[in-house]
Order: sequence, then C-alpha cells, then structure tokens
Amino acid sequence: MWRDRDFRRLWVGQTASQLGEHSSLLVLPLIAVLTLDADAGRLGVLRAVGQAPLLLLSLFVGAWVDDWRTRTVMVLTDVGRALALGVAAVAALFGRLGLPALLVVAFAVGVLSVFFDVAYQTSLVRLVRRDQLVRGNSALEGSRSAAQIGGPALGGALVSLLSAPVAAASGALFFTLSSLSIRRIRRTESVPERPERPARLWRRIHEGLRFVVGDTALRTVCLASAAFQFSFAAMMTVYLLFLPRELHLSGTAVGLALAATGPGALLGSALAARLPSRFGHGVVLVCAAALGDGAFLCVPALHGSPAVTVPVLLAVGFVFGTGGQLVNVTVMAVRQALTPDGMQGRAAATITFVGMGLTPLGSLLGGVLAQQWGLRTGLLVTAAGMTLSPALMALSPLAHLGRTLPDRTGRADRRRRASGPRAP
Repeated sequence: MWRDRDFRRLWVGQTASQLGEHSSLLVLPLIAVLTLDADAGRLGVLRAVGQAPLLLLSLFVGAWVDDWRTRTVMVLTDVGRALALGVAAVAALFGRLGLPALLVVAFAVGVLSVFFDVAYQTSLVRLVRRDQLVRGNSALEGSRSAAQIGGPALGGALVSLLSAPVAAASGALFFTLSSLSIRRIRRTESVPERPERPARLWRRIHEGLRFVVGDTALRTVCLASAAFQFSFAAMMTVYLLFLPRELHLSGTAVGLALAATGPGALLGSALAARLPSRFGHGVVLVCAAALGDGAFLCVPALHGSPAVTVPVLLAVGFVFGTGGQLVNVTVMAVRQALTPDGMQGRAAATITFVGMGLTPLGSLLGGVLAQQWGLRTGLLVTAAGMTLSPALMALSPLAHLGRTLPDRTGRADRRRRASGPRAP
C-alpha cells in the first residue's frame, strides 16, 4: 500500500487535516481566553458550538457525501477551514475579533470537519482493494491518534512561543497542505450511479438508518458504541474529579495519566494491521474491547502516594488506548466491508450519530453519581458500564467474524440499477 502514490497522498492529506483540526480545538478556546478575556461560561459555550455540528448534521452529511466525489468534498472542506481560521487569525491580530465572530468560526470549522471526517472514511473504500481496508484504516487511524496527541501540544506550544492568532494561522496552513495533497490524487473515483429520479434527502437518511438497523452486525456496532460512549462520558466526569480529589494528584500528573492513552492508541493502530487477519476480526474485537474497557475497573481500588498510583494510571491509560484503537480500526474495516458503496457515507454517519448522541447525558449522569454515591463508587459503576460494550459484541454475530471479511460492497447498488429507478 505504501507504494501506492494515491494512498500516500490521502494519508498525508488526512494527517495534515487532523493536525489542523486538533490544534484548532485548543487554539480557538485560547484565543477566547487570552485575546477576548472570556470567562468559564463563555468558554463552555464556545466548545459546545464547535461540537454541535456532530449531532446536528451527521445524518444529513452522510446522505450527501454518498453522491459526491470524496476527494472534492475533502479539498473543499480543507479550503473552507483554512479560510475560516485565516480570517480569525487576521481579525485577532488587528483587534477586530469578537466573541460572536469567534463562535461563527468555531461552528464553521465544526461543520466542515463533519463533512471531512465522513468523506475520508468513505474515500478509502473507493481507493483501495477490500483486502487492504484494515491496513489502510490502521495507517489513517494511526495518524489520527498521533494528531490527537501532537495537535493540542503543537497548538499550545505555538501559543506560548508566538501568540494565539499566529497559532490559528498555523492551523490554516495545515488545512492548506491537506487540500494540496488530496487534490493530487489521480485515481478515478468510482462514485455510485445516481438513479434517474433520486430519492429525497429524508428518504435517503431513512434508508441509511434502516440499512444499519436491519443488519445484525452493524446494529450491534451501533449499540456497543452507544453503550461505550455513554458510559465513557460518565466515567470521565468522575475520573477527572477522582484523580485530584481522591488521589491528590497534581495537574501535571493528571495530564500524564490522560496522555498515556495516546501511545497506546498508536500501538493499537499498528496491531490492527496484523491481528484481525491472524486471529479473526470477531475475536480481536471482543478481546480488545474487554481488555481496554476493563482496565479502568482497577482504578477505584487505588490508594497511596503518587509514586504508586501514577505508574498504575499510566499503565491503565496505555492499555485502554491500545484496546480502544484496535477496536476502532477493526470496527471501521468491518463497517466498510459490510456496507454497499452507495451507503458508505450514510452508514458511517448513522453509527456516529447513534454512538455519540448519548454522551451529554452520560456526562450529566457521571456528575450525579459522583455527588450521590461518592467518587469511588461512581467510578466503579461507570467503569463497569463500559464493559457492556464488549458483552454486546460477544453475544452478536460480530464475535464470529473470521480472518476474511465478507464483501457486500456494491451489491445494493447493482440490485437498484437492475430494478430501475425507485420513485421518491
């Protein structure tokens, strides 16, 4: 795959785009704090506005992207994000940037990021062979994990060394680099043929929902993802209180404990390129999820000095990152293999929408449990809730997927073309 120039161009572009996205997640709030003197409430609103497009637009974006060339979508969204951050940087340098304008920039970057993320997941299916999906996803998810670690660190360093507006301009440069790299992809993209009378948008969204719900394996992916994200959001609310208040850790130690998931995610991406084809996709999914999610069950039992607790927390974070990323890469390959070409965007968006939709409620539940039951009990309950995800996968057809994935791509499109256009 690394000898494939087009795949390398996609990988370089996606890596640069992820660096720009994850650095801007830190830089935009820092502009609000350092340049606009925003308080905690306004900062919370800014973060919420940037995250809102994920829930508001995922289903619609999935329906739209299926009919477009993903290369065009990625290039246009990168250009749009570069322009948005560039305008914000220039306005901040000249003292013309206010909070309302910054909210607009954050929302615009969030909207365009939803388009890019759905498009790049769909693009790989149209670019490589089906037997290369796991390796391709491993490379792309590995760079995304590196960006999650390095992006905020790079943004913080640029803000410290230069200024927040200049750091925003650097994010614009990353998006520009991404657009230039992806634009150089030469391979003709196989876009599914559109019927003469295309279905309306709501009908297409409904088709995506019905397809995912009707497939047992994909339905299990949705349920397992929702259970994990809900419990993880609740657990993190308690965890961020537990570390400083119960274990009396400093801010630096808390940061180290959280950062340990990053190197683990890099290892998980590397393992995902080998383990599923050797032991079977189902075995890897269940075992990796059980190991990664179950690692947090030992945290409520921790006591003592930081010299004892911090190494354990680092190990827990590393194991969680490894198992979680191994699951992410394998699930993406499974979803891509089980989904027809004309349904890729909608399936990805549906799973994202269902999986992430309950996270705000999970965060609220974590706060309630911490107040009512105490931090240790609340952490134990929420960590135990995370193990529901591997349990659901173990009881489903996902657990029986072998070393070779079935290839359903293109089948629904061929059936639709054979039966003629469908009335809206």
